[in-house]
Parts: sequence; structure tokens; C-alpha cells
Amino acid sequence: MLHNFYIYLVKIVMISIENISVRYGDRSLFKNLTATVGAHDRIGLVGANGSGKTTLLKIIVGSLLPDAGKMKKAHYLTTGYLPQEGVNSSGKSLYEEAEKAFENINDVQREIREAQSQLSVADSSSEEYLEILEIIGELQYKLEDLDVYRMKSKIERVLMGLGFSMKDFTRLTDEFSGGWQMRIALAKLLLKEPNLLLLDEPTNHLDLETLQWFEEYLKQYKGAIIIVSHDRSFLDNLTSKTFALHNEGLEIYNGNYSFYEVERTARKELLKNQLKNQQQQILHTQRFIERFRYKATKARQVQSRIKQLEKRDIIEIEEDSSEIHFQFSQSKPCGKVVMELQRICKNYGNLVVFKNLDYKIEKGDRIAIVGINGAGKSTIARIFAGVESIDSGNRILGHNVSISYFAQDQASELDLSKDVLQTVEEIADSETRTQLRTLLGSFLFHGDDVFKRVSVLSGGEKSRLALAKMLLCPANFLVMDEPTNHLDMKSKQILQEALSNYDGSFAIVSHDRAFLDPIVNKVLEIKPGSTRIYLGNISDYIAKKKEEVIEKETISEVSLKPNNDSKESVWLKEKENRKIINRRINLAKKKIKEIEAEIQKKENRKKELETLLADPEVYKNGHIAKSVSQEYKDLQSEIEKIYSEWAFLNDELGKLNP
Repeated sequence: MLHNFYIYLVKIVMISIENISVRYGDRSLFKNLTATVGAHDRIGLVGANGSGKTTLLKIIVGSLLPDAGKMKKAHYLTTGYLPQEGVNSSGKSLYEEAEKAFENINDVQREIREAQSQLSVADSSSEEYLEILEIIGELQYKLEDLDVYRMKSKIERVLMGLGFSMKDFTRLTDEFSGGWQMRIALAKLLLKEPNLLLLDEPTNHLDLETLQWFEEYLKQYKGAIIIVSHDRSFLDNLTSKTFALHNEGLEIYNGNYSFYEVERTARKELLKNQLKNQQQQILHTQRFIERFRYKATKARQVQSRIKQLEKRDIIEIEEDSSEIHFQFSQSKPCGKVVMELQRICKNYGNLVVFKNLDYKIEKGDRIAIVGINGAGKSTIARIFAGVESIDSGNRILGHNVSISYFAQDQASELDLSKDVLQTVEEIADSETRTQLRTLLGSFLFHGDDVFKRVSVLSGGEKSRLALAKMLLCPANFLVMDEPTNHLDMKSKQILQEALSNYDGSFAIVSHDRAFLDPIVNKVLEIKPGSTRIYLGNISDYIAKKKEEVIEKETISEVSLKPNNDSKESVWLKEKENRKIINRRINLAKKKIKEIEAEIQKKENRKKELETLLADPEVYKNGHIAKSVSQEYKDLQSEIEKIYSEWAFLNDELGKLNP
């Protein structure tokens, strides 16, 4: 019986959206949109830019009314909405601003203080005195229900989880920049704990470490959540239902974003078959009408067929951009070393960003730059690009290295007097000029959008245009600072594919795990005053960081145990230390085994390529010969790097297990 009750709770509908329609001038955004939101739903709201995701969130939260239709809400519903931008707080310290999330508690505490003040002047033998005592008792019970005693720890946990330090708590909120202002707003939402959270691109201003904390926090959240995000990993890890907006309507998928992609393809194939059948039926009907239009005996049937055609809803299939591909402009090959930093020092006033930093970038390196906000990710990207001065040390550029750089504020350098197409035409060479429309389409400039003046573009549109312009510049080393911030899923896939096929090296500042994972082979972690390199992709980096945390916690546990010299305590210490060493040995062995399997796979492919290169027939087709030769060279470089990693791990294993 109790089990059935909980099932009922899960199925409770908090919001019912019924036939909602929204128009902007002549354009219909939604038409008869219908959906429900349950008490524990985890919904990813997806759709192309301009499909109405933010509009739908505003309708749900009540700040925007639809033109038609209605929305029913449960009487107990409380909502919390985080917009993409425009949030600003001032006049209070960070901690005081966070406390505003507990306004109910503050109101009750104020009432208690007022009652206590009245009690102090009331006659202790009067009925008024007893009544005030009773009121204070009721208010105290109310405070307990509101969990007042955990308020301080909640505030500290959320603020520190979102990247604030204890010393930030007393700072005025006026001092924080836009990205940190969004974190303040997010903290207040999480502390309020509404039973429906609406989050519009919440990860845009979070670094990787904070993003992981936020993700884990939302997994434990008790209420329902609707998320708009272009971060595929974030959606996949959190959502179990997907609302997809397109063609003025909404489709519901009972799975996360990856499920939605697979299911959407299947539905599209089914729709194509239905469209084919519909077109055949329409053709048969039109032929009947044409054949018997002027026959009096068939007049009634002809009119009936005409009415059928007029009433028929024509099946529409959304335009597919999966066939859009883009390739970077080719550049001259560079030497083995792309860049070397020697004892680099960089300060901003009294703030030391880097001190005696040594780092080498080699040909074929595909680097993800990660770290907490403010650690120096953008600074090192600018140093790589050569647009940031250094206080001391040497930045040595490799032979024949050409650099193309995309900064977060790159859009500010665009010529406002030109239109979109002119902006990219001015730097395109003869080979790429023919694919400019395709490139602009990849970055969401469709049809007549290419003739828009840069001056009328939104901030996101300018950023996408600046990225498209940067990609047309021939270079063998790319430096990109948050290139995916204003891209939708399709645009990111196109950029990801282009980077995957790129034959140069690159360094990218980003926290988008799904975007980075397939294309990077190194992770450069930036910490205040230091750096560290991890081999592998973002998933490898996250796994390694988790291992380090577990190891650190284990060591801390051992060190906190009573330190006495009894044989038993010495034995226990040795046992704990051995556990740590064994764990590291097993991890090293596992990684070595994985690398050896990868080496075998690449060696097998190398033999296949050597066989091809020894075949005279291959050289009859210049394109194939060039492709095979290039793959062989790349493979040799990859094998060399993997062997280096294998040797390093074996050395470590030898030290752990002498």
C-alpha cells in the first residue's frame, strides 16, 4: 500500500500546459503546445536557437502570458528561475545576499524579536503575558520546521560549492563580475529549494570543478527541474525526459539527450515514410480532380476531394543540417616543437598568476585548458596566442608556426559597418570562398541572415561570426577561449568534427566535456600559481582527479589515527600504507594494460599502412597516396607518444613495487 502511495506521488502533475500559442507579429512561435510537468521530472528543454525555449520558461514561471491556451499549476507549486543573463545584486555582502533566500526564516525571527520586546514590558501575571509566551512558542516551532539551525551550514555549503571562498562572504556583491553575479543568483535559487527549478543555460559561467559539484547537487535535488543547456554531458547526466521544440510544436521523449537524438532519427524516418505516402495520396486525389473536374456526374465527388485536400494537414519535416561539414583552411606544416615557455612570470599588480612556468607544446598536441575561474586559463591562452605580455621569461615560437586565436571578447573587433557575408569574404581565399554560405550556415546564419549588418547582431551572433572568421585564417596552431559558449548542439558538432579532422595543434579553454572528450589528448590544469599536465581526455582527467581525492582522504585518515609506538599501531599504519600503494599499483597496471591494447591496435594499423605504401597501385591515385602517407606519419607520432606514456607508467610502477 505504501509503495503504491509513493508511485502516486511521483506521478503528481505540478503543471499542465494546454494548447498554448504564442505569436510575434506575423511569426507563430508555438501553436497548440501541450505538456505536463511532474513533481520529480528531470526535463531537458532543447531546440534550435529561436525555437522559443526561453519564452516557454518565462510562460511557466509566469512572467509572460501566452496569446492562447491555458496553464494549470498545483496550489503548492513554488518556482525558481535562472535567466541566461541580466542578473545583478548590490548593496549587501555576499553572505547577506545569500541569506535573502531564507526570507521566511528572517520574517519569523523578526516576529520573535518583536514578541520578546512586548514580553519584556508586559505584566507577568497578565493574560497578555501568557498569550505572548504562547505566540513565541508557536514561532519557535515554526523556525524548527523551516530548518533554521542548518541555515548557516547550507549557505556555506552552496556558496563554497559554487566556487566562492570564505573571504568572499564579507565582500559586497557590487564587487563581483557578471559571471559571479550569475553564481550568486544560482546560489539563492538552490538555497530557496523551490519544488520546480527552471535553469536557462546555467553552466555558461561555471568552470569544470564547479560544474561537477553543481551536477552532483542537482542529482540529489528533491524537486523537479527543467534545464535549457547546450552542454550535452550535463543534460545526459541529469535528465530523464526531453522536451524538443520545433515546427511550432513540442515533442516529448522519455529519455536524456542521447536517447532523444537516437529516437528523433527513428521518428524522422517514420515521418519521411508518412510524407511519401501522403504525397502519393495527394497526387492520386489531384489526378482524380483533374480528370473528372468537368463531368457533371462526378461533381459531388470532385468537390468532396477538393475539401479533403484543403483540410489535410501537410506533414512537415525539419531541415536537416547533418550533411553540413566544414574543414579548416590548410596551412604550411610546422616543426616538431610548436611553442616553448621558459620560466614565464606574469603578474597583475600584486596578483601572481604564473611564476617560473615551463611548458612545451609539441606538434599534434590537442590540449584542453581547465581550472577554476580566476586561476589564469584565459591568461595562458593569451600568452600562447602572443597577445598578452609577460613580465619575464621566454616565449619561443617553433619553426613555421602560424597562430589563429579566438578570444571571448573577439566580437568587439568586428567591423560594424559590414554585413555578415562581407566580414568573412574579406579574409577568405579562393578555395574557401565557395563554401562561405555553408560555413555561415554552420554557425546559424541562414538565408538572408548573411546580409545583416554586424551592428544589428546580438552578442551571441557577433561571437559566432567572430569564430567563423577566425576559422578561415590558415594556421597550424589554434588557440580558442570558450568557443562553444554561443553555439547550439548542431554547430558544436560541426566545429568538433572540423577540429577532429584538423591536422594542426590546438589549445582550447572550455568546460564542455562532451565537446572536448573526442578531440583532446592532453589536459592542462591551471591552478593559482601553478600548472599540471594530464595525459588523455577530459574523462581521463576527471577519473584521475577522483583517484587523487580518494588517495588523499585515505592518507588523511591514516594520519589522524592515534600515533603510538605499539606493535599493533605500527602494523595498522603499515597495512593502511600498503593499501594505498596497492591501489596505485593496480591503477597503474590497469592503465598500462589499456595502453598496451591501444599500442597493439595502432601497430596493426601501421603494418596495414606499410603494406599499402609498398603497393605501386596506391601511387596511381595521388589523393589516396597522400592520404595514406599522412595517416602513416600521424600514426608514427601517436605511437611514439603512447610509448612515452607507457614507459613513464612502468617507471612509476617500478618505484611503487621495487
